[in-house]
Amino acid sequence: MNDTPNTPKKPPEQARTPRIRPQSLADVAFPKTIKSFVRRAGRTTSGQTKAFDELGPTFLLPYQPAPLDFAAAFADAVAAGDPANSSRPTVLEIGFGMGEATAHIAELLPGTNFLCCEVHEPGVGALLKRIGAQRLRNIRICAHDAVEVIDHMLPQQSLAGAHIFFPDPWHKKKHNKRRLIQAPLIAKLAARLKVGAYLHCATDWQPYAEQILDVLNAEPLLKNTASEKHPELLGYAPKPHYRPLTKFENRGLKLGHGVWDLVFERV
Repeated sequence: MNDTPNTPKKPPEQARTPRIRPQSLADVAFPKTIKSFVRRAGRTTSGQTKAFDELGPTFLLPYQPAPLDFAAAFADAVAAGDPANSSRPTVLEIGFGMGEATAHIAELLPGTNFLCCEVHEPGVGALLKRIGAQRLRNIRICAHDAVEVIDHMLPQQSLAGAHIFFPDPWHKKKHNKRRLIQAPLIAKLAARLKVGAYLHCATDWQPYAEQILDVLNAEPLLKNTASEKHPELLGYAPKPHYRPLTKFENRGLKLGHGVWDLVFERV
């Protein structure tokens, strides 16, 4: 006999049910384009999940394909004695990582509102935790592609500043087209800055710093604040006082890695 009493019989094969991917807003409303970011894998901790539940309703802004009412979005950011929301400046931050620098700057500048875009869920949860721990009121998070936020939610000349710190450098030449800071985006972003407002970029990858400098210099609505004040820096700026040295950056500096800050002004 071929079968023994202890040999289990295989169940009859069943036809596989095809899996249908749910349709998302991105599938419907916008054409497929090269993304300047990737949704990195990462586990959301229990503390971050708790922050989502407790602080998300106040500090998370849903994406909307319509201009954002800044005063309404930051309605409870005004403390006693602070200026009304209608007169408070708003700074956009694109890609805040785990939110360390964002929380530091928001605490340092309590009279400024910060609209922050990030698609990495653990990073959003980490910033929400910092908001709770540091009792911050002047941050709102939009967990959505910043390019679409700029296109659809930000009116012309509405921002007092914009921060793009350590965007993904996409090191391989064939991937350079995925870099966030390129002429079309900077043109859109410059148009959303008020006259006299600033754009601050920082990177620790020299080839990307050189590309960013070229792109910003080519934008007619922007001028380099370092050109006259610090000609010895060849177009780069000293690190502004508000941007902290993160643990990652400190580690890189100890290894001899450079960091390049670029600060341009809307004209």
